[in-house]
Amino acid sequence: MTAETTVETYYAALRAGDPLHPFFDLDESTVKFGIGERLVGEEIEEGLREQIRTTREWTVESHALRVTERDDTAWFSDQVRMAWIDDEDERHDHETRWSGTLVRRGPDEAEGIDADWRFVGMHVSVPGEA
Repeated sequence: MTAETTVETYYAALRAGDPLHPFFDLDESTVKFGIGERLVGEEIEEGLREQIRTTREWTVESHALRVTERDDTAWFSDQVRMAWIDDEDERHDHETRWSGTLVRRGPDEAEGIDADWRFVGMHVSVPGEA
């Protein structure tokens, strides 16, 4: 699987409500910034499990995915419309910017993920008003 396919598969897993933590290298140097949080290392797994538990009906629309691979490292950027309903039935809808870094790893059959790439950094933000 390419790094680009890994990013697209991550988006599909988010839409489907599937586990997301297996896409990350949960080393203590790995950081995931979301719209409202900063998660490091194993906090990423806990945060993503909570996200799945408390949200539903995700929309993830990629508009400008760019991925570059060099040996065992890849990086990406994208503009993504994300929408979901939280556990209080409130609808959220954001135009977001994504960027991140991946490293090549082997498949993780225990987690059911056949991706060769894992995120070691991810940043999702909402553009501020100019």
